Amino acid sequence: MTTDPIADMLTRLRNAQQARKPIVRLPFSKQKFAILKVLEAQKFIEKVSEKKDAKFPEIEVELKTDSKFQFNRISKPGRRVYSKSADIKTVLNDLGIAVVSTSAGFLTNREAHAKKLGGEIICEVY
Repeated sequence: MTTDPIADMLTRLRNAQQARKPIVRLPFSKQKFAILKVLEAQKFIEKVSEKKDAKFPEIEVELKTDSKFQFNRISKPGRRVYSKSADIKTVLNDLGIAVVSTSAGFLTNREAHAKKLGGEIICEVY
């Protein structure tokens, strides 16, 4: 049993990427699905879909096989990290993104700064 499902998701993606697996299946949750949709929109992953075939719903993620990226979990269950819109920092001089949980949903750091929304910094991807 994992106590941090988002860190578990990021670890599964990292392991599948290192093993050069094209598809990863994860247990479904709305939060994980929304984070993966942000990564799909930013072209870090190929495709995200929800599968309801099995007993429990799953998320199927198609990874890009030609590129590698890294994840850093910022906000953890033991230490939540919140930031105002003006204080949200860039990731690797805007080569990467930070996923921010705002009142408008999950956004990238650039979108949150443009909409002047602060929130919890979930992770960085670069």
